Amino acid sequence: MCAVFGILGEYDEHAAKTALAALTHRGPDFCGVVQRKNLFFAHQKLSIMDTSSDSNQPVKYANILLSFNGEIYNYKELLSELRDGFDFETQSEAEVLIAAYLKWGVKFVTHLRGMFAIALLDDETLYLFRDRLGKKPLFYLHNNSFVFASEIKALLPFLHKTEMDSDALLSYLSFLAPSPPFTFFKGIKKLGAGEYLIYQNGAFEVKRYFDLLDAKPNLITDKEEAVFRVREMLEESINLRLSADVPMASLLSGGIDSAAINAYALKSGTNLQTYTLGYREFAKYDERQNAKESAELLGVKNKEVIIGQKEFLEASDRVLDTLDEPLNDPAAIPLYLLFEQIKKDGYRVVLSGEGSDELFLGYRQYFEFLDVQNLTRLKNKNWLSNYFHSNFSMNREWERYKRVFDGTLLFRTTGESFSDLQKNIAMRQNIRDNESLKYIKNYRERFEASAHTHESIWYSYIDLHLFQAEHYLAKLDRVSMAHSIESRTPFLDHKLASLIFSIDPKIRYQDGITKALLKEALKPHIDSKILTRKKKGFSNPFMEYLIESKKIDVIREVNEQSGIFKREKLEEYIQKAHAGGFKQHVWGLYVLSVWIKRYFL
Repeated sequence: MCAVFGILGEYDEHAAKTALAALTHRGPDFCGVVQRKNLFFAHQKLSIMDTSSDSNQPVKYANILLSFNGEIYNYKELLSELRDGFDFETQSEAEVLIAAYLKWGVKFVTHLRGMFAIALLDDETLYLFRDRLGKKPLFYLHNNSFVFASEIKALLPFLHKTEMDSDALLSYLSFLAPSPPFTFFKGIKKLGAGEYLIYQNGAFEVKRYFDLLDAKPNLITDKEEAVFRVREMLEESINLRLSADVPMASLLSGGIDSAAINAYALKSGTNLQTYTLGYREFAKYDERQNAKESAELLGVKNKEVIIGQKEFLEASDRVLDTLDEPLNDPAAIPLYLLFEQIKKDGYRVVLSGEGSDELFLGYRQYFEFLDVQNLTRLKNKNWLSNYFHSNFSMNREWERYKRVFDGTLLFRTTGESFSDLQKNIAMRQNIRDNESLKYIKNYRERFEASAHTHESIWYSYIDLHLFQAEHYLAKLDRVSMAHSIESRTPFLDHKLASLIFSIDPKIRYQDGITKALLKEALKPHIDSKILTRKKKGFSNPFMEYLIESKKIDVIREVNEQSGIFKREKLEEYIQKAHAGGFKQHVWGLYVLSVWIKRYFL
């Protein structure tokens, strides 16, 4: 795992090297730079698969320069396939990528299996690629020059002025993180999952090279076949990610996702050290007891990392700085502290279970939305529509029914926070109902143009793109890389995801049980006590800490100066948070306030 960075056009050498140094945490083992007039092309290396100097980047071949961040799990197969047409000098992944590009052109990326952010300069044409499911980030800025980087912090020195992007703000309030291509810094953009960018002759264009919706629907209609294929593909995906030349560990909760990773690792002969997080003052939030039982049933070593309010608060500013921009996920702070301990223990790779819930319908609300969706079939619903319009409620259930009776899009990601009406009531600017649909418009249009018709596929599709790629994976990448640790997510293998999209949707939901298909596939490998355990999720006492420490007051303080929100409505949300409600909303406001205070006040 590494960092990519580059400038095409005029640049100041000192500014370029200072910006590159801001990415050292992503690759502390080696820094490589190719530098000439109007070109600064660089790489920060974190040695994982190949610790020799042969794998140093950037790699140069003829007129081609390449710098990439990530892991290509099938690079040995590609090396064997490409050997006859290319004179390899090393066994490095980067050289394989160049050989693949020379053979297949920009379509080489479709031959890769893994996670990556790739920068490839062919003479005067630059290509940037982000992996299919958005595990690795890639940001860019185009003003006098074209600048790209693995994190926003390396692009900030090249902004002419710092302004907040209004589209980033509104999509963040709606969906917990800015939707692509927006970032909170006006002028800095990000590639979406499965996209690539071409920059030449002073202009750029963004295209898509992969879409999960290209998987043909209903190729598998037999449940037994679906179970077999999932079991087979999941094992293959996990085994691919067990290869490294450095120590590896795994996260362990009380759930089935982390249990599955460790069960298959054991099956392949790898006993991973596992880690579980606990809270000193609020044990009710953590999964220590369930994780301990899972570790005993699986036969793995487990280490508990315990944090309290003091550690949480002391780390909060560091974590929010690490994220670069507002991200509405309070779990970022405890996860940062967990990775901090994992690094101290000497591990450089960690396996995690992200993506399972989205692929296998692991959230109970998916089933609730499917039930509510059935109300669209009602023939006489005008009076119900009028009723909901006349009886506004801040609660999300009201919003769901209103959408059904209005005939508008019901599901807009599991991570939906502020609805448009909530934003309109709380903010000083006017927000029209359904205005946030523009941030998911392209995704919905692709879904409606595809051969897929079942709404549960839409749930998985939009959640994988926004709730997962821009929210969970952004958090995981930043907090793990802050400690120079590579995070691997076996459930987010594109072949496994495409398989799920090719299975008859009813096989996932017909039993009315979350993750029914996955649980069936895991029966031979995981004890029934784990499979039947009630889902808890990665909860933490963030609001209790925020209130008791009075850090929550920064929301009021910043709003007095920024004037973004109406004072009385802001106060209403804060008071509801004191009573245990709207906690996600208020945490989002807190993170936003901290960021505004740092950059604008």
